[in-house]
Amino acid sequence: MSDATTNLGELRDAVAAFVAERDWEQFHAPKNLAMALAIEAAELMEHFQWISAEKSRTLRGDREQLVPVGEEMADVLCYLLALANELEIDLAAAFADKMRKNVAKYPAEQYRGRYGPEDRGDAAAEDY
Repeated sequence: MSDATTNLGELRDAVAAFVAERDWEQFHAPKNLAMALAIEAAELMEHFQWISAEKSRTLRGDREQLVPVGEEMADVLCYLLALANELEIDLAAAFADKMRKNVAKYPAEQYRGRYGPEDRGDAAAEDY
């Protein structure tokens, strides 16, 4: 499998089959899956907790450190897909809708090279 050749539906099917083969549907209430997702995201953060932003950018070339980071990312994705399966949410559609909203909310002309309205010095900073 690779990102270039695998679609989201295939990943969802793989997670659904994994869960079904173990009869784990009984444990996969949305609450439990959301909690598991947050826990796995926290485990991913642990890899970056005590290093600088600059150091975190150097991991790209460090295969030894990338393997466990990739495993945590896969755990996050697995629980996200399981949650989408449980709630019957079309992730591609939800993603497209959210990106449309983000494009409208954060126009490139105003936000290029900036992270928030306070960076622009306008009244919208109060929304943050």
